[in-house]
Amino acid sequence: MLKRTDPRLVRLDEAWATLPNPYDVPVEICAAPDVPIEPAALDELLTVLETQRTLESLSPEARIERVVCTPDFHKGAGIPIGTVLQTRGALVPQAVGNDINCGMRVEATSLSADEVRPRLDELERRLRHLFFEGGRRIGLTPDQRAGLLTAGLPGLLAHGELDTPVRHTVRDGDRLHASGFPAQHAEEFADWVRSGGGTSYDSIIGGVGGGNHFAELQYVAAVHDGPTAYAWGLAPGRVVTMVHSGSLCLGHQAGATGRDLARKAWPSGLPQPANGIRPMLLHDSTEQMRRRYLTSFANAANFAVGNRYFLSLMMRAGLTAAVGELDARLVYDAPHNLMWPGDETVLHRKGATPAGLSGDGWGEPVIVPGSMGAPSYLLRGLGNARALGSACHGAGRSVPRGAAARGSDAELDAFLREFRVVTPLNHRDPAVATRRDIIAAWRRDLKQEAPWAYKEVLPVVDSLRTAGVAEPVVQLRPLLTVKG
Repeated sequence: MLKRTDPRLVRLDEAWATLPNPYDVPVEICAAPDVPIEPAALDELLTVLETQRTLESLSPEARIERVVCTPDFHKGAGIPIGTVLQTRGALVPQAVGNDINCGMRVEATSLSADEVRPRLDELERRLRHLFFEGGRRIGLTPDQRAGLLTAGLPGLLAHGELDTPVRHTVRDGDRLHASGFPAQHAEEFADWVRSGGGTSYDSIIGGVGGGNHFAELQYVAAVHDGPTAYAWGLAPGRVVTMVHSGSLCLGHQAGATGRDLARKAWPSGLPQPANGIRPMLLHDSTEQMRRRYLTSFANAANFAVGNRYFLSLMMRAGLTAAVGELDARLVYDAPHNLMWPGDETVLHRKGATPAGLSGDGWGEPVIVPGSMGAPSYLLRGLGNARALGSACHGAGRSVPRGAAARGSDAELDAFLREFRVVTPLNHRDPAVATRRDIIAAWRRDLKQEAPWAYKEVLPVVDSLRTAGVAEPVVQLRPLLTVKG
């Protein structure tokens, strides 16, 4: 069990705490007293804040202006998940991470939970085939691949009919944080663009990914804000699909490009940063390198938007085959690993999602999934400036993956009796059940993402509400989850 209060934190009120630090960087954490804060995450954040000294050594104008941490704040790999970093005069590739534009996509279907529940066995079979047994068959031409990487969904759809397992639809009223991120070219990913020459199929596009990524079938269990829910096409019992994935190996390649270019741009004779984080100044001397990085960054971000689109199509295809014809409407597609460069400042979000006001008056949809098998929430953003217009992208881990993998077998068995998880391995297959080594590895992987490895989602959502960051609209409960 994590300590509820770390002595390094100073509680400001029921929704906010601050972290004093030797670099005088304003740091605020949006978390109620009942939301546990991982000490290791604070250690990691203090290490990240050493970048203030690095920036001071590079330029008198460059600095970290503010840091905001969301309620799902927890240790990451170099920068804590749930960190929003605003810099002036520099961008920081590591402050976004490798899975560029990892995010969530939610679609509301025309089906009810009562229509789907009797067909879950058939649906599980169909989804396993689509996701893991060669059923996805997403054929793309080089022009479609290049269009996706340079212009996002509009670029993908501008180059002819898609060869996909379900009819594709993009509507004028669809809500996306961004349908694409303009890029001049996609030269960093020329091998993937050319692929097999003509229409070709690969194992990348339409991939869920590992870790906490998923595709989930849910239904509206409770409505907290009726007018907003109605505007978003949500009603009690309505079935929705939620996918959580990102740019996969393309993001890792773009992240490596950013780190390599930042290393090359480092001034000779200046000591290397002790924390290994190398910022890239917004300066004429780095313009060519920044342009190359930001182009590959945009390519990966566009791929992520397309990947979530295809994952949603696959969920639709499974539902259509198992239940029958349906309609689907996009509620929102939201990023949570991205940067927003301005003229002088850059906003970096790592495991944090935009929660701004929207032009339609309802507020930007904020997607907060719970742990596997737990409820999720859709909220409407309130554009809170104190939070840098940001909210959390989930409940957040409370137990590191290694420790979670050593969790209770009895708890896992109880969970599997109550919840349906679709994985590449069908643990019910008699031929698989006899392979104890394979089953043991499968169980270890599931334990890493099991409910006990995550914070409870309700205190996290309550923190957003109390802080004036976002207001709950609906609670969603899962019917099944697809895990890679």
